[in-house]
Amino acid sequence: MAGDTNGATRCAVIVGPYQSGKTSLFEALLAACGAIPRKGSIKDGTTVGDTAPEARARNAGTELNIGHGQYLGDSWTFIDTPGNIEFAPEARYACMVADLAIVVVDPEASRAAAAGPILKFLDDQDIPHVVMINKMDTDNERIRDVLAALQGYSARPLVLRQVPIREDEAVTGYVDLVSERAYKYRNGEPSALIELPATVAEREIEARNQLLETLADFDDELLEQLLEEIDPDKKQVYAHLTETMQADLLVPVVLGAGERDHGVQRLLKLIRHEGPSHTATVARRGIAVEGEPLAQVLRTVHAAHMGKLSYVRMWRGTVKDGDVLNGVRVSGIYRILGAKLDKVPSASQGEVVAFGRMEPIQTGDVLTPTGGVPEHGITWPMPPQPVYAVAVRVPDRNDEVKVSGALAKLAEEDPSLLIKQDAELNELVLWGQGDTHLKVVAERLRNRFKLAVETDRPAVAYRETIRRSTEQHARHKKQSGGHGQYADIKIKVDALPRGRGFEFADTIVGGSVPKQYIPAVEEGSRDYVKKGPLGFPVVDIRVTLTDGGFHSVDSSDMAFKIAARMALSEALPKCDPVLLEPIHQVTISVPSDATSRVHGILSSRRGQILGFDAKDGWPGWDAVTAYLPEAEIHDLILELRAQSQGLATFEWRFDHLSELTGRLADQVVQRRDEVTAR
Repeated sequence: MAGDTNGATRCAVIVGPYQSGKTSLFEALLAACGAIPRKGSIKDGTTVGDTAPEARARNAGTELNIGHGQYLGDSWTFIDTPGNIEFAPEARYACMVADLAIVVVDPEASRAAAAGPILKFLDDQDIPHVVMINKMDTDNERIRDVLAALQGYSARPLVLRQVPIREDEAVTGYVDLVSERAYKYRNGEPSALIELPATVAEREIEARNQLLETLADFDDELLEQLLEEIDPDKKQVYAHLTETMQADLLVPVVLGAGERDHGVQRLLKLIRHEGPSHTATVARRGIAVEGEPLAQVLRTVHAAHMGKLSYVRMWRGTVKDGDVLNGVRVSGIYRILGAKLDKVPSASQGEVVAFGRMEPIQTGDVLTPTGGVPEHGITWPMPPQPVYAVAVRVPDRNDEVKVSGALAKLAEEDPSLLIKQDAELNELVLWGQGDTHLKVVAERLRNRFKLAVETDRPAVAYRETIRRSTEQHARHKKQSGGHGQYADIKIKVDALPRGRGFEFADTIVGGSVPKQYIPAVEEGSRDYVKKGPLGFPVVDIRVTLTDGGFHSVDSSDMAFKIAARMALSEALPKCDPVLLEPIHQVTISVPSDATSRVHGILSSRRGQILGFDAKDGWPGWDAVTAYLPEAEIHDLILELRAQSQGLATFEWRFDHLSELTGRLADQVVQRRDEVTAR
């Protein structure tokens, strides 16, 4: 409760689907708390948050934005998060350190599914939250329909706290269902108390009864009062709402329009009085209230002129500038307001601040003076598996080392970004959560590190194998003065079952090839199969040395290695070589209404559907499993999201190699020849 803060700063994270109005609400909350003199404009680029060039260019968040202020004597930190699903890991990290979440949604039932993954995460992590149906100034749908659609994606009952007042189809205010008072919205000002309109009285009674009935599910005394048709005391109702919200048993739903300040004061009062205290959050996370100072890193930033910054939530105690945490000295403590950092001497429990230059510290780390963590640890979400990749090239080879260093810093900031140096394909590959995610990474390289890179589709690690066996004789003989070179071998090449790789054996009898030269034949064979007749590594073959000859003076390891390569170069083209492509097993998570479209996408990409079923623990979602060639996975996520309101995602793992023949195989070999010829 508001009176149980222990003086600690409370933290609310603002989450919601893309373009639901989170940043406008963030600005409105900061203005209402006196943190800024007036709200900024997204259109004009004057907001506290989204100051990065990548965000400004898109008019959309690409990273966390943090602000702080005071409301009715309580200290608050607000964290605005990106809505694009490709930046969802950042939003999840912020949720893990917050006391409560404000879920901002559109006033459209058809868009309810977009909030599904967010509500699921909050439910799974037992994070208390409130839903704000935003943009009510543009609403023409019945709120009960929006609420019903949202309920399909929430494991907790959603309880409407307000009903809208409409005039000529426009929403002009609301009725509070507990106090039964009516308010009229005023742009840029708190709502004005008005007489309850007769047009909304019947709907108010109906909605209030639904609210009380939901609360009665958690309180026998209230249930008895309702059965006896006793109108419960308003203070009692507020107490029930506070208790159930703080215990994450239900989710209050309020109305508003952040861009016009509609409903902002009411939202602030709700989270102040009914939201959990910092102490309650510490208990929920399994942290003892008493003990040495303890903080947790929610974000890592490499700032241009300040070096590495670790954004932390102070769970317990006070940390001063110069203190040592986890064996690392804190070099500066900063209070955060958007892109502005103000140095402060210390940070107390509940605050979200930045610690300077703690080089070894990573996002998710728990920091204490002794380096110890709570007995059961503090859980932290793992980044999702990457689903989209690009190969990165540097036009200026002198920048290659700089790019590697810059990418290492960006990967430290963003754990969902994966960097892979593929030695076989000679490519630097970036893996991320989607096209926009990796475009933002490329823009950060340009904007922050002054490095230009080019991106392209990554190459596929094809293999080749053989369909027939053959025998081959090869003799390497060279005389150029002094010791010559001589080696004579006979080999047999056989196809192996898929997945066996490369095997070598010998059946030499009588010393036709001395034992000391047999390893050289194997080494030469292994060297050759790194690039077979089709231009790719050869797998699933056995090379058997069956016979040969040698010279007591001119034979050597090198001669037998050369003979082995000669034998295989002549033998493999006779063995009916065939291309192999990697096949992955993919499991696609998708809203049920888009499942049939996913089947079509997989079929068009040469996929083999293995089956589909309801996604466990995800009402209204399906999981589709299929085999899919790696060559078809590159932009799969783009098509999946285009057909699912941007929500679908997938997991993948390599499963097997499969033969590729015909026109597609010819095109692969042709492209390989073109690359080799460059």
